[in-house]
Amino acid sequence: MIGIGGSTIDKELNAIVPCAHLVEPIKKEEYQARIQKACALMKTKNIRALYLNAGTNLYYFTGMKWNSSERMVGALLFQDGSLHFIAPEFEKGTILDFMLIEGEIHCWEEHESPYKLCMDILAENSVTEGLFAIDESSPFFIVDGLEFCKGRFNFVNAKSITAACRMVKSDAEIAIMQQAMNITLEVQKAAARILRVGISAKEVTDFIHQAHMRYGIPSGSYFCIVLFGVDSSFPHGVKSPKNLEENEVVLIDTGCMLHHYISDLTRTYVFGKANDLQRKIWNIEKETQQAAFDAAQLGGTCAMVDAASRGVLESHKLGPDYKLPGLPHRTGHGIGLDIHEWPYLVSSDQTILEAGMTFSNEPMICVPNEFGIRFEDHIYMTSTGPKWFTEPMKTIEDPFGYSF
Repeated sequence: MIGIGGSTIDKELNAIVPCAHLVEPIKKEEYQARIQKACALMKTKNIRALYLNAGTNLYYFTGMKWNSSERMVGALLFQDGSLHFIAPEFEKGTILDFMLIEGEIHCWEEHESPYKLCMDILAENSVTEGLFAIDESSPFFIVDGLEFCKGRFNFVNAKSITAACRMVKSDAEIAIMQQAMNITLEVQKAAARILRVGISAKEVTDFIHQAHMRYGIPSGSYFCIVLFGVDSSFPHGVKSPKNLEENEVVLIDTGCMLHHYISDLTRTYVFGKANDLQRKIWNIEKETQQAAFDAAQLGGTCAMVDAASRGVLESHKLGPDYKLPGLPHRTGHGIGLDIHEWPYLVSSDQTILEAGMTFSNEPMICVPNEFGIRFEDHIYMTSTGPKWFTEPMKTIEDPFGYSF
């Protein structure tokens, strides 16, 4: 196998040259443009106000990074573009420090109701009835609290606003994601080179974390799954991963976070010599992933991409649907600020593909009690069709394409 084994952890770490700094974060002007787009959608849908809860949606529209907790922290967005932040009184100074897009701050003391405060803010802005969109990621306790004092409002899911904006990435977002994907691909290549008989999944996981940091990602790996042999037949891993043996399947799924955007790549190959079944399934996986890519066309739907990959599997007598041996999960997922976000490549998602959408292509094949093969690369839609963030695996003998 070309590019598998033969190196050491120290050698690979010392060879890394940082490059995360070569791409810039999202600028303030882009956050303002996102708000304008959301307001335009709100007017079209006659939504009077939108609540953004602490977390990804609040960050996407305002640039304020704040984790969700048991206390209500968020922002109200009105059709005119004005923002009104809601936070505990003792957090006011920190909110001001984190604020990028200016807005009025409304505070509540620990014994007071933030939900009543929210309704008071709406009333003060002459919004007392109609459609009020609630961030789809809001915890139940917030929705329940607002429900208790909602008056004449009709609550609706904010997904029609939040997802519609976040699904379509800007050039700046795609540039950040491209750099993150590039880094993780190089980490994947290096991880393959350090493999040896007896190496533990933890050793590989620790190396991948350190390698991401060496490339300039302060947080290291966003996540990491390392599986050998039969463990690879479980898509998201096992409780106690085994050590590597000769001629086993290796599955590594990992990514990092750069300027809050996430990379996510899976590489699967054989350490040693592939047997007939490993080779057969590996080649079917490659054909399946390519079919999904070819089906990802402007004007088509997410469901069509999922159907294309399953059609290939069925032609090889795998499946059908989610049956094993075959593909036990959807073909892919959207990616951006969250590792899994809209759109989803599954038969129930009729979202029409358009330029700017980004999503994974990972039609894994699981063979129970044997192994699993998953290639995961991501696609971004352009005005002329789909493009790969990273080039897919090449052949089972030369998975990273060193001789191509």
